[in-house]
Amino acid sequence: MIPAVLKKQLSAALQDGFVLKRAVFQPCLELYPMSEWNKMMEKINKLNRFKKKNNDFIRRFTAGVKIVEVDSAGRLLIPKDLIGFSGITKEVVLASAVNILEIWDKDKYEQAIDDAAEDFADLAEEVMGQEDDDNGLS
Repeated sequence: MIPAVLKKQLSAALQDGFVLKRAVFQPCLELYPMSEWNKMMEKINKLNRFKKKNNDFIRRFTAGVKIVEVDSAGRLLIPKDLIGFSGITKEVVLASAVNILEIWDKDKYEQAIDDAAEDFADLAEEVMGQEDDDNGLS
């Protein structure tokens, strides 16, 4: 069930549907509004498929991709194969990842956050603490 506040924020995307897929780096799922998925596919379609690594990446990136919709009650049905991949048991966490949502098993999410806590300061400095203004953040 998608919380009412989040459902309200996603109201424009509810009409178009979503794409649900396995995350690349974590044992969670990624929920793309269709507009964001289309942007991602534009980038992927520019890859040269005659390069084996590109072809392998495309296959793995799109493995298990499902088009899903939120029903009138605000529920999202997660297919069993994706539940198995993410290890979702009972409680889930919906985490914002800028333009997509991550769907986690609650225990796995808390463990991932705990595991990353020690390294976060170094990661933040490396990613966001650049002296140049190329990313518009410093």
